[in-house]
Amino acid sequence: MATLAVGSLRTPEEAVARIAYLSSDVVISVQPSLSGASAYSSKLAELSSRNIKGTLSHQTPEVQTVRQNADPLLSVYQPARSGKVISVTTTSNTLISSIPHLYKLINYPVVIHVSMQPAQYPDYSEITSIRQTGLILLQSESTQEAQDMAVAAHALALKSGKAVIHFFAANQQSEVPVEDSTLLERALDRAAARGFHDSTVDSANLYADDGVRAQTLQVGELTPTAPLSGIATPVAGDVTSNGGSGSSVASTAGDSTQASSATPASSLDLPVTSRDVTSEDIFKHINNIFAVIKQVTGREYNVFEYTGPQYAEHALFVFGSTTHLFRDVLKKAPSGEYDKVGVVSARLYRPWFGTQLPASIPKSVTKIAVLEQIHRQTTRWGPLFLDLLTCLRTGPSVQGAPSVVAHKLGYINAETASQAFRGVVQNLRSESSVQNLSVGLENGPETTAAKLEQPGVETAYMKILDQLFGNRLHVANSLDRPNAGISANIAASPEYGYGSLLARIEKRKALVEKVEKLAKSSDFATPKSTELLSKWLLVAEDETKSTEAAEELIKQLEKDGSAVAKVILEDKSLFYKESPWLIGSDAWAYDLGNSGVHHVVASGKNINMLVIDSTLTPNVLQMMPPAGRRISGSSVAVYSSYTQVLHAMLEADKFDGPSVVLAYLPYNKEDDSALTVMQETKKAVDIGYWPLYRYDPFGEEKGSINFTLESERIKKELKDFLARENHLTQLVKRNPAFAANLSHSYGKEVRQQQKRNAKDAFAKLLDGLSGPPLTILWASDGGNAENLAKRLGRRGKARSLKTLAMSMEDYPIEDLNNEENIVLITSTAGQGEFPMNGRSFWEAVKGSTDLDLAAVNFSVFGLGDSHYWPRKQDKIYYNKPAKDLDKRMREIGGKSLVDCGLGDDQDPDGFQTGYSEWEPKLWQALGVDNVDGLPDEPPPITNEDIKLASNYLRGTIEEGLADESTGAISASDMQLTKFHGTYMQDDRDLRDERKAQGLEPAYSFMIRCRLPGGVATPKQWIQMDDISDEFGNHTMKLTTRQTFQFHGVVKRDLKNTMRAINKALMTTIAACGDVNRNVMCSSLPQQSAFHDQVQAVAKRISDHLLPSTTAYHEIWLQDENDKKVQVAGDVVVDHEPLYGPTYLPRKFKITIAVPPHNDTDVYAHDIGLIAIKGEDGQLAGFNVLIGGGMGVTHNNKKTYPRTGSAIGFATPDQIHLVCEKVMLVQRDHGDRKERKHARLKYTVDDMGVEVYKGKVEELLGWKLEPSRDFHFDSNIDTFGWQKDENGKNHFTFFIENGRIEDTPEFQMKTGLREIAGVHKGEFRLTGNQHLILSNVDDEDLPQIKDLMAKYKLDNYAFTGLRLSSSACVAFPTCGLAMAESERYLPVLISKVEDVLEEHGLRHDSVVMRMTGCPNGCARPWLAEIAFVGKAFGAYNMYLGGGYHGQRLNKLYRSSIKEEEILAIVRPLFKRYALEREEGERFGDFCIRIGIIKPTTEGKTFHDDVAEEDVEDE
Repeated sequence: MATLAVGSLRTPEEAVARIAYLSSDVVISVQPSLSGASAYSSKLAELSSRNIKGTLSHQTPEVQTVRQNADPLLSVYQPARSGKVISVTTTSNTLISSIPHLYKLINYPVVIHVSMQPAQYPDYSEITSIRQTGLILLQSESTQEAQDMAVAAHALALKSGKAVIHFFAANQQSEVPVEDSTLLERALDRAAARGFHDSTVDSANLYADDGVRAQTLQVGELTPTAPLSGIATPVAGDVTSNGGSGSSVASTAGDSTQASSATPASSLDLPVTSRDVTSEDIFKHINNIFAVIKQVTGREYNVFEYTGPQYAEHALFVFGSTTHLFRDVLKKAPSGEYDKVGVVSARLYRPWFGTQLPASIPKSVTKIAVLEQIHRQTTRWGPLFLDLLTCLRTGPSVQGAPSVVAHKLGYINAETASQAFRGVVQNLRSESSVQNLSVGLENGPETTAAKLEQPGVETAYMKILDQLFGNRLHVANSLDRPNAGISANIAASPEYGYGSLLARIEKRKALVEKVEKLAKSSDFATPKSTELLSKWLLVAEDETKSTEAAEELIKQLEKDGSAVAKVILEDKSLFYKESPWLIGSDAWAYDLGNSGVHHVVASGKNINMLVIDSTLTPNVLQMMPPAGRRISGSSVAVYSSYTQVLHAMLEADKFDGPSVVLAYLPYNKEDDSALTVMQETKKAVDIGYWPLYRYDPFGEEKGSINFTLESERIKKELKDFLARENHLTQLVKRNPAFAANLSHSYGKEVRQQQKRNAKDAFAKLLDGLSGPPLTILWASDGGNAENLAKRLGRRGKARSLKTLAMSMEDYPIEDLNNEENIVLITSTAGQGEFPMNGRSFWEAVKGSTDLDLAAVNFSVFGLGDSHYWPRKQDKIYYNKPAKDLDKRMREIGGKSLVDCGLGDDQDPDGFQTGYSEWEPKLWQALGVDNVDGLPDEPPPITNEDIKLASNYLRGTIEEGLADESTGAISASDMQLTKFHGTYMQDDRDLRDERKAQGLEPAYSFMIRCRLPGGVATPKQWIQMDDISDEFGNHTMKLTTRQTFQFHGVVKRDLKNTMRAINKALMTTIAACGDVNRNVMCSSLPQQSAFHDQVQAVAKRISDHLLPSTTAYHEIWLQDENDKKVQVAGDVVVDHEPLYGPTYLPRKFKITIAVPPHNDTDVYAHDIGLIAIKGEDGQLAGFNVLIGGGMGVTHNNKKTYPRTGSAIGFATPDQIHLVCEKVMLVQRDHGDRKERKHARLKYTVDDMGVEVYKGKVEELLGWKLEPSRDFHFDSNIDTFGWQKDENGKNHFTFFIENGRIEDTPEFQMKTGLREIAGVHKGEFRLTGNQHLILSNVDDEDLPQIKDLMAKYKLDNYAFTGLRLSSSACVAFPTCGLAMAESERYLPVLISKVEDVLEEHGLRHDSVVMRMTGCPNGCARPWLAEIAFVGKAFGAYNMYLGGGYHGQRLNKLYRSSIKEEEILAIVRPLFKRYALEREEGERFGDFCIRIGIIKPTTEGKTFHDDVAEEDVEDE
């Protein structure tokens, strides 16, 4: 294939798409589906991605994608009424269904570009069907014609103010250059476009005429060559002008070439009137446009176009896609063959200017053949034939007019065109021409129509229906339901399904009547049949009983074998009391005009309808019926609350009457990931955009309530609103003048005024200061830039400057021109992007044409990391926001006080190194560098200060919990609550959306239990399950530290959650914070007796190292009389014998592993204990490892992970004391100044292992024994059933990334709860985030296995890679996350599993781990392959970890995204399959083949990495 020339267009659709884009404000791109591109899509996407500006407004046009089956022209109304110039790109398949809307668009300058279908043999009946709608119809065939006629269509729409349909055949493709820009400049009437932009139509009705008229001005007897804006004032006065004059009419005198010569109306003293645009105006406009096209391009077009000799006797009038073929035949014919034959076509099909036709063809023509390309002609005479007959054979000119002969134009191509042409000419030359002669093949080439499919994301709702109702479910408009003779589009529509359900209801009613008669007859072979028929009649309307009775009856009738039994069995499906449903879906079951909903509601029948709304702007809520109707209604969102969907569908099924379930499922494309859908759902539900509720009109009669609001976050806000609304209502009643003011007090205006008031108020406070003003704006991602800006502000005030420090997003941009001195401090987010709170400021500064900073002095300081994006091509991202801002400020006239300062995290003191050089220069430039008597700045408050001042972890937690004005607690309390087992978080999926709404972040709390060894009873499991549902987000997380973790607990529920956990005989104290945390222990299902011994030691260590403060009990717990319990009596001050008032420098972790399984990653903890079994099979003691730890900071080589070092052996009765002394040495010698250097691993390396060991032994008073031999085989779990030495059974469940939840595909949480209800043993949580069902007796196995099978919990047939994977929580709740982890790792694994299958690696265990940040919660540094989040969507990749968890991995690639990850991983796994040695593990293989070097100890973690950061020369 030849290479496409730069700037050329290959297809008519490409040419049309480009013109539509350049000539419009909004382009409605109609596609088969949102993920299925149309022939226009690629060109529109290309132009949009390049931000190409439009010709009319010099703004980037908006491209809106709409489904073909979703009533696409509805999308035109709103922007058209808002004064936007609209174009639509679609196919002819949409025209018939759009007829109800076309008449409303007649008087708007909308252009609809229509590609005729099927492409090889188009059906022009789609065009003739709309010929009477009043729209202008313009046609083309080739790519060049399509380009020119697209220009003509847009020019004509603007000139006339009327809608134009440009239809074209796409089967003649040829490469053409892009349009001449001069053509658009001259053809498009900018004045008319401006007039339309200034006019709006106030109407919210989708189905009624707006009353708009396309009009033009008439001055005396003169009519200008151009219309008005195309909008005339409707009768009701719905049109308003933005010009402020009160008139909706904006005058124009034509294009720019004519305007200068126009005579002002005022100078003629002639009356000026307006009138409707007529067909004569359109004729004049189109001829002027054709003239412009000819002047610019040399190509000539006319309303009617004739090719042939001027003395022709016969002519072919072609209406189809083959006009060019007939013209080619005529041109290539030998002389004398067709000398008296011509070809005619209509360029402008409507309005029909038949009176102009005689002048367009030779007067010598006596016969005209009309060839109409219409697939299914429903009348004897075609539409064009009647058009010609009317204009040629009626009136005074009928005498001597040519006769008209009708022909049916079938499929022809270049090879058959000559034969077809000859046949038509022969028929014309015949004395008695045959009417309706067929030319060409009746059927064209076979085409494959787009198959109607249900998007995969919608299956969530369908699976829930199937799970709930099983065989009872009857979806009347299901895609897989056979409907003979009915097209899939019709059969899938809710309207059709509604009719089908009504018929089914009547059919079942008839069945019941038939059974009533037959139950009394003796026509059956056995009397049992009549007995069971009677039994069925009694329960026919009962959902449960009728199912049982129906199954028994059907079996009996099949045995009966009588003739009457066979007849009745034909309707056996009706014996079940079905749950009847209709589905409404934008993707495949579009509910046109919401008629399906209205039919269901109006019927009063017991029909349920599930309306799946996939738009990001839900509108179906507006279509709900009046509240007075007796219907059941609910609003649900499966990705927000699965259980609420279950309740809503069950209630709909039980409700005796119409039920409508509105189901939210927002997606931009049908193949969007579940993660994307979930994030959009959460935003909509959280801000109240999509409220979750259930409504039962008979609720109160049943002793309940009618309306249940289930959107947790808006319940309190709704109460506040209702109280406020009541107050405002009363106020308005007393003083109606307040109403208008109140109605405008919302949204953007409020936020803008808040910014203005805040800044003005602060300015007044500064008036008393004597120095010059200094405004400091920050954009901060992690807080460093904000803290720097605030500190700079304090220092400025100390120098008597009038300082104001605020975030960039809170600054009113219009004040920038008036500043005297301004400093901008910004950090770097993502891939060289501004932090979120600086993006709006940057966009305003970057795009503004009104800013002039000639009088403004400025300086910029940036915070970044020069090694964050190590590849040379990514160096531009280093401090990019600061550099861009500095450059832009200079471009718009700002005077630089100091050159842009850059802080680099790689410098010795981080960003402070660059900042300490930049700040003195700033004071010098401002003339305040030599100021005496500057006060000393207070040192920053550290974690050590907070702990010391907390009175043993009390702080102001109690007061913070009582503060109902916010969902948050103070920063210092946020540090202290970690010691109590809870972290404050906010939902980062919602952060930006809530900020845009003027709301505080969606604060909630994570609560972590303290569960030594991860062992819980079945009762405790059920209690944890209850807590997650009542107070959390309906999920539980099994953590990498063998405990339960709850997310989404809001502040008001925090105490109740803590109390519920304590009632379950668990606690949360010291689950987090600078203390010894949860003590882990190998789960060890095969050796239960040994596990019990080791577990007891874990419990003893945990209890021994527990903090002694009574603050936990005072704050969280209460007795029966609702009074706080002070365990220590009435003591005023606590005492911490182990920890002291400042506790430990950092967190402290202990774990126990039992060889040969290192399933707790014993090398990764501050203390690792390796259980040693004695010769008698009993626990002999433990090898002790110290100094392990995972936390790292990206690109900070002072931080590194470390594996533990062995210091000796201790017996079971000594080990808790050894752990204590190791912890005490860390307490006294750990770094309390630099938290990044405060972990035990750094203390051990700073002191040396032997020195540290000596201090431990000094405190013990005795020496540790030498370490004993052991061996590890793996660090993963063993899945499936296992039997221990006592004959007890254990099953290890695969819980992907530890998340216990119910989904439509997998009801894991429900299943585990049911198992807990019958289980008599215990549950063991593993360090790899899985779950073991332990100590199951043989006699209980059948019941347990049945439940496991029922809920698919017995499935562990996954790839070895997936079974060996692990991920931390990361987004949306972790505040430290830089990238996705838990939600993304399963997706990534799915994308590489095909390679594993292909190369025989399905069952091979490869340890893969992922974390959203480098803090290492999922212990990624020990994995054979690890991905650590660097920025959203970008990860550092590490290889070479030890399979047994004994060796650290090493950096292989930095900051790579999915496509790069897959490009590396797929061939690497392939190579592993082909080149590995016997028994060789993946991490060892990577080292052996030399793609990565081994990490021998933590201090060499950053050495010899595969991807060095090479500086530019």
